[in-house]
Amino acid sequence: MFAVLVVDDDVRVARINAAYVEKVPGFEVAARAHSAAEALELLSGRPVDLILLDHYLPDENGLDLVRHLRRRGDLTDVIMVTAARDLATVQAAMRLGALQYLVKPFTFGALRSRLEAYGSLRRSLESGGEAEQAEVDRIFGTLASAGTPNALPKGHSPTTAELVRQVLRSADGPLSTQQIADLAGISRQTAQRYLKLLDRTGRVTLALRYGETGRPEHRYAWRPSDRPPNGNDRPNGSDRPDGT
Repeated sequence: MFAVLVVDDDVRVARINAAYVEKVPGFEVAARAHSAAEALELLSGRPVDLILLDHYLPDENGLDLVRHLRRRGDLTDVIMVTAARDLATVQAAMRLGALQYLVKPFTFGALRSRLEAYGSLRRSLESGGEAEQAEVDRIFGTLASAGTPNALPKGHSPTTAELVRQVLRSADGPLSTQQIADLAGISRQTAQRYLKLLDRTGRVTLALRYGETGRPEHRYAWRPSDRPPNGNDRPNGSDRPDGT
């Protein structure tokens, strides 16, 4: 059984997240905290396996909390669950070792898939022994592909796909291929490949903008997920069974 600390400044959201965790077999909520200081105190008294961590806390942000933990030698696993969408925060979370980054609002299914992937990862690592390259690739890909409905086509990286998705989600409006490439730090050709993939799967909307030359420019925007099919899969933060 994996013990989880849920950290969120909003008491109601923390309660909902905790209820989600308790619904996933193999996981239990050890405690809930609503500030970085409270989380640090709880972790001093009772170590846990995993922290579900919001970035926006009243005393300091979630990444500062992770820095405190690492400085004192606490290597507790972290999955970010936050409304922070800026790429600087996403990148900082990656560098601090966050295993996943789940953007609010999210559904129970999205959290469940990441917890299940985490459980699979921990069981693989705790089995001991040595790993061949195929096993190493599987371990590193476990969390990267969590929450992806379908496997990516050969030659596509889950990490790059998630980076392009984050750029689109964070944008205030439609972006050109070049703008997306620049923000993601990848080549225009690479951005184009992943945008075509997202377009085929219906996750982006595509519009044409005509410039002075008369040649249309493709501009992409993230398409919000449709309303979940049932109450168990409604977005995080919603108390109503219809998801509103």
